[in-house]
Amino acid sequence: MNEEFEFLEMKLPAKSEFVGVLRLTVSGIANRMGFSYEEIEDLKVAISEAITNAVDHAYYEEDSGEVTVGFGMYEDRLEVMVADRGGSFDLQKVKEQIGPYHDGVPVENMREGGFGLFLIDALMDKVEINSNHGVIVLMTKFLYENEVGQSDDQISTPQ
Repeated sequence: MNEEFEFLEMKLPAKSEFVGVLRLTVSGIANRMGFSYEEIEDLKVAISEAITNAVDHAYYEEDSGEVTVGFGMYEDRLEVMVADRGGSFDLQKVKEQIGPYHDGVPVENMREGGFGLFLIDALMDKVEINSNHGVIVLMTKFLYENEVGQSDDQISTPQ
């Protein structure tokens, strides 16, 4: 199944002052796609949490690393990937190696503060994580404008 999508990738210094740049970027992308104001606010909060976690936990003070953020813009959803070890995304490879986030996963193994990951999970429709080499968080928000009445349990089911 080869779905058509647009992909935008950004690399930012792993510094907290760049979180605002990303909030503006996701706001512009989500607005262009037709998300509601409330959904855009949820996206901004979730992505801010993912970036803040990467900035706070992935690098030591003296290590000036970068965070890579990828936006997959599909007809029915926005997928946002945040990776704390820089590098470019091979989208298919990332998706093959990533798995769903479950409440039972020991959050400390992923260098997350804990609350941030639960907040991301609450605000997004689907959250997947790969922590083999650094941490990659893949967050999905569906655009429901033409799909009113979809059941809630359909959202987070692993595929």
